[in-house]
Amino acid sequence: MTSMEMYDQAGRPQPTEIRLKKAEKVLEIDFEDGRSFVFPAEFLRVESPSAEVRGHSPTQRQWVPGKLHVGFESLESVGNYAVRIRFDDGHDTGIYSWGFLYEYGDQYEQIWDRYCETLDEMGLSREP
Repeated sequence: MTSMEMYDQAGRPQPTEIRLKKAEKVLEIDFEDGRSFVFPAEFLRVESPSAEVRGHSPTQRQWVPGKLHVGFESLESVGNYAVRIRFDDGHDTGIYSWGFLYEYGDQYEQIWDRYCETLDEMGLSREP
């Protein structure tokens, strides 16, 4: 693989390995640049890139409470650029591109902190 093939059009590395660990409720992804990220199912579910969560503009963003115990059903490849994740709560409309996953892995703590703070402000809980 040439160095140009290691990165997508936005300059982000491509994955080399993806491991779905259903029992642990985590998705592990290794990227070409040597970075690895571990995503809890709850995080990926509540931050889904789907229209159901994201809406069609930033003002339509939905905050999804009660997903503390959500798990994975399966992963499905979407071309060479993404995966569709099926969660055990029935959600399956988000397409998680490699770029999305890399950025969210890189910014995990800030994104998670914002989510938890927003739930608190809204009087919502991670508990079902």
